[in-house]
Amino acid sequence: MAHHLIVGLGNPGPKYETTRHNIGFLAVDHLADRLDLPLTQQKFHGRYATGFAGSEKVTLLEPDTYMNVSGKSVQAAAAFFQIDPEHIIVVHDELDLDPGSLKVKVGGGHGGHNGLRDIVSKLGSNDFVRIRLGIGRPARGSVTDWVLGTFSSDEWSMLPDQLEDACDALEMIVSDGAVAAQNEFNGK
Repeated sequence: MAHHLIVGLGNPGPKYETTRHNIGFLAVDHLADRLDLPLTQQKFHGRYATGFAGSEKVTLLEPDTYMNVSGKSVQAAAAFFQIDPEHIIVVHDELDLDPGSLKVKVGGGHGGHNGLRDIVSKLGSNDFVRIRLGIGRPARGSVTDWVLGTFSSDEWSMLPDQLEDACDALEMIVSDGAVAAQNEFNGK
């Protein structure tokens, strides 16, 4: 039985709670509620909880570092629990997917995402699984302003279904593997 580390990416503090960049935190919060695993423990430069998703052991983690240095937290938790990169699942915002959508990806580059860049750098591997949650790109203006902006009313209306899908995908990855989750969710 493999122990999986499920990481939601975001920025700490109330200023960022409802921003697009924090959709990874929102998804892991949703999973924590679903699994009744409150993120109350503090360690690994973040908040975490360890328990089970079905019969599989999982640790949920939300780094308290800023997005750009998330790797420090992920590396510390992975080292402590002796979790290999292929059993790490990172949930993050994705500019290249439409709002409300998600894709499961194994490995690959960071695509300009600074949180992923830092995780790859600190782990020395890109072999982890990603749940890419679509936030779309701005029609005009700064990408930074977009990702640090709050969801529009249309995006808020799509968010509950997107978070449910993210949790379903996370649980499927843990129980059946990333390929099964890709087959189930990447065609939607």
